[in-house]
Amino acid sequence: MKWQTTLSSYRNYLKIERGLSQNSINSYVMDIEKLISFLDENKILVTPLTITDEEIQQFVYSVAQKINPRSQARLISGLKSFFKYLIFEGYRKESPMELIETPKTGRKLPDTLSEEEIDKLIGAIELTSPEGERNRAILETLYGCGLRVSELTNLKCSDLFFDEGFIKITGKGNKQRLVPIGAHTQRYISLYINEIRNHLTPKKGHEDYVFLNRHGKQLTRAMIFTIIRNLATSIGLKKTISPHTFRHSFATHLLQNGANLRAIQQMLGHESITTTEVYMHLDRTHLQEIVTMHHPRK
Repeated sequence: MKWQTTLSSYRNYLKIERGLSQNSINSYVMDIEKLISFLDENKILVTPLTITDEEIQQFVYSVAQKINPRSQARLISGLKSFFKYLIFEGYRKESPMELIETPKTGRKLPDTLSEEEIDKLIGAIELTSPEGERNRAILETLYGCGLRVSELTNLKCSDLFFDEGFIKITGKGNKQRLVPIGAHTQRYISLYINEIRNHLTPKKGHEDYVFLNRHGKQLTRAMIFTIIRNLATSIGLKKTISPHTFRHSFATHLLQNGANLRAIQQMLGHESITTTEVYMHLDRTHLQEIVTMHHPRK
């Protein structure tokens, strides 16, 4: 069994069986491509079926000199997934990853923006251009609904159920969820659709996407990153932010204002409550206030 043949089958498995997004698939495949390159460069003649923990350990050690523990952990996780796939398909009986230790990384708390910083960013948008109205609607939607950037770019007009107060989101693994949308966010989306988007002629295949570029095509992830970083620069914001920062801020501000953690989990589309619990560590002052206010032994 050759590496490239196996990698092609693995790619199909990730897409069809696991329903991962193209970005996730690319990340998983890149992990294996790094391993293949290492084996080629060092003239190590093993196949996906014959490689052992010894060769894997050599590879991990070589990579560990160049990347931080968090990146190492992600790489090892990707390798484990690949060999689990080979076992699942019956190609191997055991994984060479069993004895490979994942470095301890600690829990990285997500960066967030204050309400004032979000107001400044949105206030810095130049509204004299059609793109300005669109960009304001984009930021209001990221923050108002806690969306991932891919969920925002893939949002469709047919996913908007404003009368019911929800939008339908297709998240990781093509899993769908209904996310509440407030009147404030609805207002700016509607303004963009009715006043700006109506004057665009969408390209074929892009007719249903909410957010379009000036050529009538679906916006890319990279474009959203660029919009946000340019706004951060314009107001002199020192934090390094991305579209995901608005998602983190959405969850953090909800929690600070008393929202239930389980409800936040459902809105974010997290499979496990453990993923959402990271937000419990962001504002210990707020948690202390909760105890002071509500505990019988305060």
